[in-house]
Amino acid sequence: MSLVKTIPEIVETQMCSGCGVCAYLAPDAIKMVDDVKLGRRPIIDSDAGLAELHDAAGACPGKGLNHSFDTEDPELIQELLPAWGPVYGLFEGYSGDAEIRFHGSSGGAASAIALYCIEELGMYGALHVKKREDVPFLNRTSLSRNKEELISGAGSRYAPASPCDGLELIEKAPGPCVFIGKPCDAAATQHAASLRPKLNENLGLNIAFFCAGAPSSQGTLDLLKEMGVSDPMSVKELRYRGKGWPGMAEAVWVDSSGEKRSAQMTYADSWGKLQKYRQWRCYVCADHTGELADIAVGDPWYRPQDSSDPGKSLILARTNRGRQIIKDAIEKGYLVAEPVEAWTLPASQNHLLMTRGMIWARMLVCKLLGANAPRFIGFPMFRFWLSELTFRQKIQSVLGTAKRVFKKKLRKRLRVEPYEASGNEHSSGQ
Repeated sequence: MSLVKTIPEIVETQMCSGCGVCAYLAPDAIKMVDDVKLGRRPIIDSDAGLAELHDAAGACPGKGLNHSFDTEDPELIQELLPAWGPVYGLFEGYSGDAEIRFHGSSGGAASAIALYCIEELGMYGALHVKKREDVPFLNRTSLSRNKEELISGAGSRYAPASPCDGLELIEKAPGPCVFIGKPCDAAATQHAASLRPKLNENLGLNIAFFCAGAPSSQGTLDLLKEMGVSDPMSVKELRYRGKGWPGMAEAVWVDSSGEKRSAQMTYADSWGKLQKYRQWRCYVCADHTGELADIAVGDPWYRPQDSSDPGKSLILARTNRGRQIIKDAIEKGYLVAEPVEAWTLPASQNHLLMTRGMIWARMLVCKLLGANAPRFIGFPMFRFWLSELTFRQKIQSVLGTAKRVFKKKLRKRLRVEPYEASGNEHSSGQ
């Protein structure tokens, strides 16, 4: 199968990750919408010309990622290099601000670093995702400029988000800004910065958080239904985790009698349900740990989870710039963290090498059966298919993908179906 080259083809063949970078690069031709089954997706103006969409396609992480860095750099942690990309420093810690730590998903490290950049380095703000105030189970892109605004967007949002559609806010800012997003978002931002000099000048720091995939809005709607919410539009607050590690999912809503109600679900149970709704592009993603960012943060899953634990973050310096900012944030007290040994990373994400191997098989099967697949340069995969999967898992990775090609209609062109949130999503049959 030939490589996907245009935004319409990327979207219609389910290669889109929903990052929104195309809407930033071609704002007159593209806008982002919500599709309840697929996630955030671009709608392309029928009058748009190929020239308008050229840069948008060039920066799109959906069609693949090109990962290049100096593998001979002696400052890299060589032990991690073959499987985990560039790591200049590995730390474990949490926000020095108790409120940020409490609201964050795993110690609030990303928010703490962003606050350090704003308050100590004079950066203008941090671009990240928050809930929509009118529809809390949907997301919006926002530029936060102080601690209170950062906290309002702290914590995981396991719902479709397109933070790159707000990169214009960084480009037009009077000074450098922080970007916070998924690994694909961080990669798209780096690519866009190579095309837009002003964005490159104003991109003060690029932070990614570890990602296991982005569930569709339908996942959240079904989760709310299981928690007892009959009308999603009655939801006033929705938290996926946080306020403890890993924290509880919690919904707060007003029932038909006007009474305020709430329900909780453990992280294991809620994510166990949501992950089944991940978009297809996430099943063929080789970067789950933000290899193209300056800093990547994630959960230190090597430690036993305890709901009374306020949480810690695993913090990776992916560039020298990222490493220096981490160290300075620690010195200034914004981060309480210390270096940890290299084994901590694979122990915290012990399934990812097996996943890398499976992705190689998934892409191969897609191509053989006439479905599109992304292209990854600088992300080893085949070696892990050989070394990390049992014979049975190798067979399953092939047969399972073949089944998905037909079940998910990967050989067909799918149209984006925008939807507006209303009170009848549960009965929509979607």
